[in-house]
Amino acid sequence: MLRYLYADQLHLFPRLAHSMFTDRADQFARRLEWPVNVDENGEERDHYDALNPLYVIWEEPDGRHGGSMRFLPTTGRVMVNEVFPHLLGGGSVVSPLIWECTRFCLAAKAAPRVAAALMLGGGEIMKQFGVRHFVGVFDARMVRIYRMIGSSPEVLGSDGTGREQISVGLWSFSEEARRQVARRANISPQLSRLWFDRSFGAPPVAQHMALA
Repeated sequence: MLRYLYADQLHLFPRLAHSMFTDRADQFARRLEWPVNVDENGEERDHYDALNPLYVIWEEPDGRHGGSMRFLPTTGRVMVNEVFPHLLGGGSVVSPLIWECTRFCLAAKAAPRVAAALMLGGGEIMKQFGVRHFVGVFDARMVRIYRMIGSSPEVLGSDGTGREQISVGLWSFSEEARRQVARRANISPQLSRLWFDRSFGAPPVAQHMALA
């Protein structure tokens, strides 16, 4: 199932949270060999995790992490503006209608549908929070995954070539894309909305304003 949790709520789900951060260490530090920080508990975190972002997390039946993404509004500090401005020609992305999506992570043994489920969760955030676009930086390996899911971004800028290429993309989420991703995830739109409502309990206007 999908859970939507702010950073200050992660302590309520310690098994889920710990396995998310250790899976991030496994993916980004061990498998991809990115220069990220892994702490003494085997968890990968950065300073954007300290900004109370919103996480969309696929929770396995045993309570462990299957996959996740992290969201922050571009009206505050975000990676695309602070770490990767060169991909935008030195520009920046700042809008209450655009949120940044980072740390797309899948557990090593995650089922193929988990990636699509996370995209479906991102679509729920767009629809229910009134967000029009997500922006994010991705590497070459993700192009095939996005295409397979049916949620490819508009590329705003790139650097490097081949497998070393990194790009910044802008995502929208039409109703047709929502239906396609839901089919890929084998999750009905009704169930997806139910999971969202269970996390927030009501239209998340207050949370949206607080985060922005």
